[in-house]
Amino acid sequence: MPLKNLSRTGNKSGLNPYRAVAVGFLVLIALGTAALSLPFASRGSADTSVVTALFTVTSAVTMTGLVVVDTGSYWSPAGQAVIAALIQVGGFGVMSLASLAGMLLTGRIGLRARLNTRAENRALDTGDVGKTLLWTLAITVICEVLVMIVFTVRFSLHYSMPFWRSLGEGIFYAISSFNNAGFALRDDSLVSYVGDAWIIVPIVLSLITGGLGYPVVSEIVQRVGRKTSLLPHRWRNMRRKMSVTARVTIIGTITLIVTGVTMVAVFEWNNALADLPLGSKALAAVLQGVTPRTAGFNSVDYGEFHVVTLMGTDILMFIGGGSAGTAGGIKITTVAVLFAAIVAEVRGRKETTIGSSTIEPQIVRQALTVVTISAAAVVAIIGSLRFIEPNINPDRIVFEVVSAFGTVGLSTGITADLTDSSKLILCSLMYLGRIGPVTMAVALARKASDRRFTYPKERPYIG
Repeated sequence: MPLKNLSRTGNKSGLNPYRAVAVGFLVLIALGTAALSLPFASRGSADTSVVTALFTVTSAVTMTGLVVVDTGSYWSPAGQAVIAALIQVGGFGVMSLASLAGMLLTGRIGLRARLNTRAENRALDTGDVGKTLLWTLAITVICEVLVMIVFTVRFSLHYSMPFWRSLGEGIFYAISSFNNAGFALRDDSLVSYVGDAWIIVPIVLSLITGGLGYPVVSEIVQRVGRKTSLLPHRWRNMRRKMSVTARVTIIGTITLIVTGVTMVAVFEWNNALADLPLGSKALAAVLQGVTPRTAGFNSVDYGEFHVVTLMGTDILMFIGGGSAGTAGGIKITTVAVLFAAIVAEVRGRKETTIGSSTIEPQIVRQALTVVTISAAAVVAIIGSLRFIEPNINPDRIVFEVVSAFGTVGLSTGITADLTDSSKLILCSLMYLGRIGPVTMAVALARKASDRRFTYPKERPYIG
């Protein structure tokens, strides 16, 4: 169903599926802010300001990971539990969670719930919603439980933590990593674990899995499950039958990870990583190469990174990960579609193709819309913050803004020093990055209507 048709489908109050998604996340943010503002959520007797609570909740719901106070020392165990719950709901999706609950209780999903879930980018077709939600739930539970077990055992045996604390931190990191949130319980994120493969490797694998997107992961699992052998010819056959989204996402993910790891290794080996042992250098390069795909964890201080590394990381954060998952950014498929359209135009082809599949013109327009709105929003926010914060290094402001839009959460350490006005601006950008530019545009647009006439055609000069 095209966007214009889906946007028309609303209830009597005019709350079409896209508005429902936008409002749903706003309601979740409001409830979370109210919860974190209560005394039980923080340690000590200091009152939590509304801006601090709002920024933290927005960062959690949008799975960003930017923080203005240390998560482990400022928030109480109850407050940390609230943050973890917000990350989980934000990662699964407000409408998706509501649809799943309805399906489990009644055994069916109504049309309204299907449209809302689809508007949340959880399925390409309303008929796939039920299956997609069940796969989403299964993938989430399996991945988070595995990471939780590894972390709990590691914290308990190697770091001599009490069992219940190990379990609590294991659950928190499992939720934060799979949902690409980047929230950590140490004030230095993962710097304390820079050389610990039992911590870094599970997080990297969890980040990659969540960043692929639920439809892609479920497609991989289903196709591998149908094969009795993974011999080369079997893999080639499976690859040919994969959807365009899966092929593009897998290839794009590998390309971005290799690019990121190589970039960090080349520019930071004798810079930010210089004082680390060889094994720790390798682990740090891998994590810092993977995390810009909207994860937010860091095992090295980004404030020490070379300006070229920061610029390259900006690009990776802006692109993000796979669609319909826990990643942010404009998404790999968006970049692939635009690149394919450019190639088609340069080669003089009338149709845009990826592999042996033709991409509809409407999809190309959607991709162009996403990139244009996203770039405009990022540039506008960069300009605003540079005006409000004239004493902060411009490169760091750019990094912070792109990180907020891409719902990444990486920072050079300036977040807590920003004024309340800047924090609120970043909140709006994190919200936009989570629900998506197209959802926001359609939610704010007036009711769509088709013209019953056409204008004369004309060919303006381009370039």
